[in-house]
Amino acid sequence: MNTPPTILVFIDADACPVKDEVYKVAGRHGVRTFVVSNSYMQLPRDPLIERVVVGAGLDVADDYIAERARRGIVVITADVPLAARCIKAGADVIAPNGRAHSEQSIRMALATRNLMDDLRSTGQVTGGPRPFSKQDRSTFLSALDLAIVRLKRAGLKPEA
Repeated sequence: MNTPPTILVFIDADACPVKDEVYKVAGRHGVRTFVVSNSYMQLPRDPLIERVVVGAGLDVADDYIAERARRGIVVITADVPLAARCIKAGADVIAPNGRAHSEQSIRMALATRNLMDDLRSTGQVTGGPRPFSKQDRSTFLSALDLAIVRLKRAGLKPEA
């Protein structure tokens, strides 16, 4: 008998503003969370939360997460190229502002990201994204809870 994949959460943690929210929601559902970063981070003492410190270098943390992406994995990242890689592998991806990416939306997000990079490099745009808000945090909490509930309803279980 084929067992379904387990539910796990991976956080692209170096600049993630919603780590505490992930711990709360994932903990409520009994889901293991991997906090992936290039440097040591203080984490709550919880057997469901695991620190993963990868080597220094461009995209090392992204590669670690993308290599593990599959159905049942929820990835928390603001990195659009990483989100695209994870979606392609079957993972659910949620941005810290609560935006759940899909195969359709990620193409538009990549195109927008590339356009903004071009505009910034030519000096036509000098600002960054809008500040993170309380509404973003609330939207994120709902999106993560919904993603985990959907996976559970599809027959996936948290890793024992």
